[in-house]
Amino acid sequence: MVSQNILNLVDTAMVSRLDNSNAALAAIGLGGFVLFFWQALLLGFSTGVQASASRAKGQGNLKKLAYTLNAAILIIFIASPFLTLGLTFVTPHLFPILNSDVKVTELGVPYLQIRSIGIIFTAMNFAFRGYWNAIDMTWLYMKTIVSMHLLNILLNYILIFGNFGAPKLGVEGAAIASVIALSFGTLSYFVLGLRHARKQGFLQALPSIGSNIKLIKLSLPNGVQQLFFAAGFIVMFWIIGLIGVAEVAAGNILINLWLIVLLPGMGMGLAAATLVGQALGAKNVDDASEWGWDVVKLAFITMLLIGAPMIIAPESILSVIFSLEPETLKLAVWPVRLIGLCTIYEAIGVVLQAALLGAGDTRRVMRVVVLGQWLIFLPAAYFAGPVAGYGLGAIWLIQFVYRIFQTGIFISYWTRRKWAKIII
Repeated sequence: MVSQNILNLVDTAMVSRLDNSNAALAAIGLGGFVLFFWQALLLGFSTGVQASASRAKGQGNLKKLAYTLNAAILIIFIASPFLTLGLTFVTPHLFPILNSDVKVTELGVPYLQIRSIGIIFTAMNFAFRGYWNAIDMTWLYMKTIVSMHLLNILLNYILIFGNFGAPKLGVEGAAIASVIALSFGTLSYFVLGLRHARKQGFLQALPSIGSNIKLIKLSLPNGVQQLFFAAGFIVMFWIIGLIGVAEVAAGNILINLWLIVLLPGMGMGLAAATLVGQALGAKNVDDASEWGWDVVKLAFITMLLIGAPMIIAPESILSVIFSLEPETLKLAVWPVRLIGLCTIYEAIGVVLQAALLGAGDTRRVMRVVVLGQWLIFLPAAYFAGPVAGYGLGAIWLIQFVYRIFQTGIFISYWTRRKWAKIII
């Protein structure tokens, strides 16, 4: 799971070495979150597939495990071309609204249009991820995604900088490399599915109409959550853009770092979701509850080891990974410390949020994440940053407080066990 966001991090690290790096970083940062927003509803199928398949495995219904995966793939196959065409059309009109800098728009529009081609591959990869996690075959996901990211690094090196006789494409090269790497991952998953999931019904049949409707209902709240979560990041970039281009470049760096260091906790959360779903399928609520707390303990220790260096030596970490202008580096130092501190506590919330999703409690999770982000964090960030003039550091301090508050809510939800009564 550590590698999940490396696709964007590698793009960011390599693009930071181009001329006019602040504009390039701002372009791919904003473009990446617009893309996340545009495909968010389809990404929700990962949660639906995982919750359904893990519950079915716990019930011993092995011959139809892959039916919900088949349904998700079919829906994604039908919907993705429309999303790609829509985003390609709207991008030239949308980018200037989100950021007034002409250079950022000039670089960001083609980047986002190229990345939109990969929507179908990203969504299918997420659906496969949910399935492999649900049936305890996460090593297939790990091998594929590591191979995919190694390919992305190689292609970035060739296409961004024009090595091995290729044209120097800069930001557009990063986009092309990402799409090719994503398509390689999807092809790999289909090959692995035919090899390891054929007996479980992969590409053989769809679930009943009633089961398809259940899958959509189960996936939709998480898709809506992802939609608003991504839209919140777009608004956050817009808020930071009101302060300055250097702040947007630093914000892109910070968000990528935050998502990377948080992903081990999210990976453990996916494990918790599977274990909880299987325990509930076997009708063992106490076992499901204990799995949640056991994974929390492991995640807390792991994230403590990851967060501590960010608190102690943020400037060294930034300098090793990125090539930043002095102003951008200075802006990012204290927020990196806050990310390291927040990550330690947020590991608890990330695991319990995923465990609740694994139990099928998608609606309450959606309400907490969406309302907290839009009613608390974003208004406070707007006031503290561009209005009051406290800058980027204040925005990250507000995010730190808001995420800790959200963790407390998920602890309360897990302790009260209302999730145990949900039927899938």
